[in-house]
Amino acid sequence: MTLLTTPLDALHRELGAKMVPFAGYDMPVQYPGGIIREHLHTRAAAGLFDVSHMGQVLIEGEGAAAMLEQLVPVDVQGLGINRQTYALFTNEQGGVLDDLIITRWDEQRFFLVVNAGCKERDIAHLRSHLQGQQLTVLAGQALLALQGPAAREVMRRLCPAAAELVFMQGCAATLDGVQVYITCSGYTGEDGFEISVPAAQAPALARGLLDIDAVEPVGLGARDSLRLEAGLCLYGHELTADIDPVQAGLLWSISRVRRPGGERAGGFPGAGVIFQKMEDGSPLRRVGLTVESKRPVRDGQAVLDAQGRQVGSVCSACYGASVGGPIAMAYIERGLGEPGTGLNVDVRGKLVPVTVTPMPFIPQRYFRG
Repeated sequence: MTLLTTPLDALHRELGAKMVPFAGYDMPVQYPGGIIREHLHTRAAAGLFDVSHMGQVLIEGEGAAAMLEQLVPVDVQGLGINRQTYALFTNEQGGVLDDLIITRWDEQRFFLVVNAGCKERDIAHLRSHLQGQQLTVLAGQALLALQGPAAREVMRRLCPAAAELVFMQGCAATLDGVQVYITCSGYTGEDGFEISVPAAQAPALARGLLDIDAVEPVGLGARDSLRLEAGLCLYGHELTADIDPVQAGLLWSISRVRRPGGERAGGFPGAGVIFQKMEDGSPLRRVGLTVESKRPVRDGQAVLDAQGRQVGSVCSACYGASVGGPIAMAYIERGLGEPGTGLNVDVRGKLVPVTVTPMPFIPQRYFRG
């Protein structure tokens, strides 16, 4: 299969990136300094991520907000201009088809960012529900993420107005004469920004950012360990078509007006199933695990109780560089999900002790004003 490339492909190779296939793209997993260095640099200063493989979509036209509410359980109609929200595409069984970010550009225009591995399916899903609205795939746009405690000061040098944004707010801006859209968002648990920029101008913008001392390039490896430490879900791991928002611990992603008794309750796929699980509880819950040895655990490995009975499975695992040891997320039986509970993971026939741990593993540092 021929892999797609992002507009920064030549820059990644120039910087010595190790490239790997990911969601149909040739993507940098790490640079010569290594994943741990990139992870710690992002926590201490600012990391630059190429996330141009993500899908960027514009929905516009009369009734766009109401149309989107038929697909996601959030208050799209109440979303302010230049405000964004996390959302889930749900199916009729209450499972998750994808998670995405919706930003309101104006009264009848919405900017969506969807996951790379799901974007073709997501776009078809959206198209099949249009009611006179127009859908435009912004294929000519790249997407850069600048993340870390130094990101705001870097942004202040580039665009003072954008440096005033708070978490989940955006603005149109001009950087070096190029029209971009900047949001205060990201996937690391740190303060930071995401910049949608025309593909032709993306390499120059990235080079300019990397010329700033605080900024270093970061690949997919550290992106994964950063998000796991921050307790954030990854589609295909913590979220799938068989996992519902209750089980995933994402009740906060169902807006009050869309819940039972709300002004616009239900109306999205699987609403009845999800509402029943909200009332009854889910048999499984997503938890964090700290690994009580140096031996790492892996996705898909069985979680066992003290009697050796399987009570769940690992969905994501990595070395948490900021935590200083291996960590994981798992789905386990609800009754065993209290912090401090000791369990084991079966690692190729050897039992590795783990402890249920509150998430996030490290504090999230989003700037809320």
